[in-house]
Amino acid sequence: MTAVPETARVSKARVACDGATDIAAGAALGHPRVWIQIDERGYADCGYCDRRFVLIGGPADEQGTAHG
Repeated sequence: MTAVPETARVSKARVACDGATDIAAGAALGHPRVWIQIDERGYADCGYCDRRFVLIGGPADEQGTAHG
């Protein structure tokens, strides 16, 4: 069974990811900070940790489409 990657809804098309899941964990448990550009699909995945970033209101934002 394949684990589903973590998904983060974001308000900007350019985001940074360092793999840390919360402030307490810090970057020591993550990966080098990378900048990710969300494209016309409305989402992008981090090449290190597979976290998916979904642009709020974009074509891949399932929560946004449920509200109108």
